[in-house]
Amino acid sequence: MGKGGQGSDAAAAGEAEENMAAWLVAKNTLKIMPFKLPPLGILVFSGLHDVRVRMKAVGICGSDVHYLREMRIAHFVVKEPMVIGHECAGMIEEVGAGVTHLAAGDRVALEPGISCWRCRHCKGGRYNLCDDMKFFATPPVHGSLANQIVHPADLCFKLPDNVSLEEGAMCEPLSVGVHACRRAGVGAETSVLIMGAGPIGLVALLAAKAFGAPRVAIVDVDEHRLSVARSLGADAAVQVSPRPEDVAEEVARIQAAMGAGAEIDVSLDCAGFSKTLSTALEATRPGGRVCLVGMGHNEMTVPLTSAAIREVDVVGIFRYKDTWPLCIEFLRSGKVDVKPLITHRFGFSQREVEEAFEVSARGRDAIKVMFNL
Repeated sequence: MGKGGQGSDAAAAGEAEENMAAWLVAKNTLKIMPFKLPPLGILVFSGLHDVRVRMKAVGICGSDVHYLREMRIAHFVVKEPMVIGHECAGMIEEVGAGVTHLAAGDRVALEPGISCWRCRHCKGGRYNLCDDMKFFATPPVHGSLANQIVHPADLCFKLPDNVSLEEGAMCEPLSVGVHACRRAGVGAETSVLIMGAGPIGLVALLAAKAFGAPRVAIVDVDEHRLSVARSLGADAAVQVSPRPEDVAEEVARIQAAMGAGAEIDVSLDCAGFSKTLSTALEATRPGGRVCLVGMGHNEMTVPLTSAAIREVDVVGIFRYKDTWPLCIEFLRSGKVDVKPLITHRFGFSQREVEEAFEVSARGRDAIKVMFNL
């Protein structure tokens, strides 16, 4: 079991009321049921450096919806009931004896992955690649859509007074955009192309702007999503088709939309399909970089030879590392405003949980669906 909590055999955390959580119990079936927490100080990794957090804001991610529909993502298979959710923020209720930087009443954003800190990836600073990562709502680890959870204090980041709990929960998706921009080398001299204007494409847009990119173009098949991207500051928004045979013509339109003399230095593929990656590879200038962010397909057919002879570098990302402090600073300073991305809000009842996931799965005008607990 993960740090988020344990099953019915775990000791109670001393909470006054029964702790409840949203459990994924079968395909397309979520149930709010009791979720007993361990007392502070007995968990394997943090010991006395754990905190008990009352959840206040939890967002729905595309991976949550995928688990609900399929009970698996790649080789991560839900074999027994699992608490869902990993984009979260809340208020400290109790701290372990070894915790000195947080106190009851502090508002915090939670980084959802607990790495081992012993392997070569962790010791080398790339803890997001840890083979023993315990990540919220990645089976068999429980998630955070609950009244309360227990988590390591060093993965709870205090929020400034001018940053809301909802914004704190948005640090998780924003972290994907920040990590992508770091991996791709986005800065004040890099013009950026973003493939896909879904939630991750939109936070990548916000991150690229915050990193100083002078021009950011975004591409999608959906005009509504592109209109949202324009309102968030995209310099160009290009509607494309899902047809692979249109790549060449669309690349020309995308390059023209960047403006006279502006080349695409970096492309962030936030969709992860053969066509989107092919477009990114063809549109990026010689010597540029393409970053794979989305994971739409496990296998893709793309023009790698064309990219190779133009020395286009291809890098990938997996989750993120050391991003919460920068995300919080972006929010505090106003460099990033994630509030427009939160389009739907729900409470924490059986009916509302079911409705919220239906809205998120439907897409359309829903970008980020948020629970207020």
